[in-house]
Amino acid sequence: MTAKLDLDEGIVLACRAAAERISADVSLRIDGRTTVSVERTVLRHLGLEGAGEEGVPLANSVVDAVLEEGGLDRGVALWVGNGLLQTEMSLDSLAMVVADGSVQLCALAIEDEQAARDLVESRCRERIEELSTSMSRRREMREGLGESSEPLSYVLTATGSVYEDVIHARAVADYGGDIVAVIRSTAQSLLDYVPDGPTTEGFGGTFATQENFRIMREAMDEWSLENGRYVQLSSFCSGLCMPEIAQMGVVEGFDNMVNDALYGILYRDINMVRTLIDQRLSRAINGYFGIVINTGEDNYLRTADALEAAPSVVASQFVNFQLARDSGVPPEQIAVGNAFEIHPNIPNSFLYELSQAQLTRELFPHCRVKYMPPTRHMNGNPLRTHACDTLFNLITVATGQSIQTIGVPTEGIFTPHIHDRVLALENVNYVAAAAAGLAEEIEFRAGGLIQMHAREILGAALEILEEVAETGLFGAIGEGRFGDVSRHESDGRGAEGIVFKREDYFNPLAEVFGHAPVARR
Repeated sequence: MTAKLDLDEGIVLACRAAAERISADVSLRIDGRTTVSVERTVLRHLGLEGAGEEGVPLANSVVDAVLEEGGLDRGVALWVGNGLLQTEMSLDSLAMVVADGSVQLCALAIEDEQAARDLVESRCRERIEELSTSMSRRREMREGLGESSEPLSYVLTATGSVYEDVIHARAVADYGGDIVAVIRSTAQSLLDYVPDGPTTEGFGGTFATQENFRIMREAMDEWSLENGRYVQLSSFCSGLCMPEIAQMGVVEGFDNMVNDALYGILYRDINMVRTLIDQRLSRAINGYFGIVINTGEDNYLRTADALEAAPSVVASQFVNFQLARDSGVPPEQIAVGNAFEIHPNIPNSFLYELSQAQLTRELFPHCRVKYMPPTRHMNGNPLRTHACDTLFNLITVATGQSIQTIGVPTEGIFTPHIHDRVLALENVNYVAAAAAGLAEEIEFRAGGLIQMHAREILGAALEILEEVAETGLFGAIGEGRFGDVSRHESDGRGAEGIVFKREDYFNPLAEVFGHAPVARR
């Protein structure tokens, strides 16, 4: 994408520097602590799946038992490694007897701590090799089948039943969809466990479970092989189980994950310390295995005015980008969030949207950009919504966006039917073909509205970033800097799942991914 806004590079560099300071402060604030979800992810990575009596996931049962016994500050991996040595059981069998209370892991004598650590670390590395090989084969499959050129059409399914979602996903693929995203059931992000098995009921979406992921992946691979075009899959690494869902996505070969802690903090009132710890591991997993992550800045514009909030959106993009980089995610795997949400009745709203979309594209030239369609100001008139979506589609092409969530005419009326999505995809495809060369043909008038608006946003974003760098991200969230929503460090759901590490804390995943644990001093 050719630079067209004539931005002050000094301001851009200052924004990046402030974001680096903010991210470094976040690391200092969360280092020395782990969470129950991080520890459950270790067990899932080692291959522990399934549930015990009453449907309680085995990973939860084991971690909760170690937490109750007072040993989680050393890491669940140590106790499980020792338990495997002492009992000579399989991991699944050991988990079952821990779940039913027959064995207390922390009561087992540790005869050789290094042997216990070595056993778990060896299994962890073997598992990483297996998953790396699996994801490498998937990349070969993608390259062999081929994909559409960008922007990739990102289409949501949300029926509640995984089997119905398969039908919708195949229809989406038939009409040109490139990424199928299965929306999670409403409020699943507030569950401190991942449900087990396939599900056929869910309000506003389908539960993210290991088996549901497997069913969707098999269906889309089948379609891809039948039709000679690879279709990607996406889900949501957010809420109280961020790293667990990331791990499940790797196991089942997902390509894309919404992965943003700030969304959970602001809109689900999840404790900020808890979710930022979880985010770091979830992003490390996604980054290591080549999964693209989507950040969630578009959500701010659901609660704040798009014009007024534009600087805070850009400031958050810089921070989210740096947090992802510090978690080991390469730029090409970061899809920065952006949205088309200025009220359509505002004069020149299209030009303002064009300016903001171009600004995001130029600020993050090596990243994907996940561009979201208008939803907040849609009034139930599907023809008006379709017209707004057409403008959104035009800006998508004109500014070289990477991932385009399609706008559906019945947005805001009900969960869209298949034919509603077909109309939306036809609109996307028509505009993409009709305006294919637009980005290369247009330039912006020097000192005109588009350039000046972008510069004003960038300058105001720098002011926000420098203030946040002084107060810290936690303080800035408390002040309602993002999305006009205020949250506080000590509040929110999931805080009871945070555990301070001992100096001898052991987590093989953190060490393998280059995020060695830092003990609390």
